[in-house]
Amino acid sequence: MKPSGLGSVDPGFAATVEGRLDSIEQRLLTASEADTRLVTEAAQHIISAGGKRFRPMLVVLCAHLADAEGAAVDADRLEKAALVVELTHVASLYHDDVMDDADLRRGAVAANRRWQNSVAILVGDYLFARASDTVAELGTDYVQIQARTFARLVQGQIAETVGPVPDADPIAHHLQVIADKTGSLIATSAVFGGMVAGFDEETLEVLRDFGEEIGLVFQLHDDIIDITSDVTGKTPGTDLREGIPTLPTLLARAMDRPEDERLFALVDSDLESEEDLAEAVRLLREHPAIEEARTEVRRRADAARARLQVLPAGPAREALEALCDHVINRDD
Repeated sequence: MKPSGLGSVDPGFAATVEGRLDSIEQRLLTASEADTRLVTEAAQHIISAGGKRFRPMLVVLCAHLADAEGAAVDADRLEKAALVVELTHVASLYHDDVMDDADLRRGAVAANRRWQNSVAILVGDYLFARASDTVAELGTDYVQIQARTFARLVQGQIAETVGPVPDADPIAHHLQVIADKTGSLIATSAVFGGMVAGFDEETLEVLRDFGEEIGLVFQLHDDIIDITSDVTGKTPGTDLREGIPTLPTLLARAMDRPEDERLFALVDSDLESEEDLAEAVRLLREHPAIEEARTEVRRRADAARARLQVLPAGPAREALEALCDHVINRDD
């Protein structure tokens, strides 16, 4: 798998990362095999549809920071750590699609549409079980981090589902939801890579902070491209139609401009009409909240990059720095 977002890092290092991701991809398919054809097909449905594999790549890059210190990386443990985070991520997508009543996932029919909600939920549970089985082979310290990460994922989903309590800041609530639902697993990806590399707790804390911040950047940029991009594999404004709060809509509401009356009349409707959805997307694309959201995302990307400066210099750190630019410039 050709890694995206690595910029102009050393070609030899990029080839190493690509080879590692290819191996992880094959192990993902193997890990999602089951005793019956139906479960195997359903469990491999989202995996086979592709994906950025951002979390496995982060495990690989953080582990290879050890190259700068002349340390060898255990390939099997590295790939198992990457499997754990991606299986966990994919499992959560099955549950998300049921809760969101999604039609598409990565350009393909969502599992809840192809089969049914109960099958999609149980397949997600199956993949969580496969992740748990794999993490147990790495040791109890990995198991504890995985369990705590899973707890944050669930709490983030619940918080998103019930919304902010009365008088709470909706933007702060949204950022906490993202930190729990997205930042937590991306932070764990970075930490797992550092653990495979044998780094001390101080370095792991740096990686954890970096992962949490870049996870927020990743999801907040998704908030923006839900409105601005036509190449995501989803209809622009999908989050709007599903009633999911995003940074641009929350910032636009906070501006409280009289001229936005039509925009929020649309946003607060069911947006079942394609014409209404297209109009809402157009109005948001023209709204100053989009640029304000981009400014916030760039600020956080710079903060993530700054955290890397204490890590060992070399191709792996350069690749992590390049990711800080890639996550805010992608359009899918």
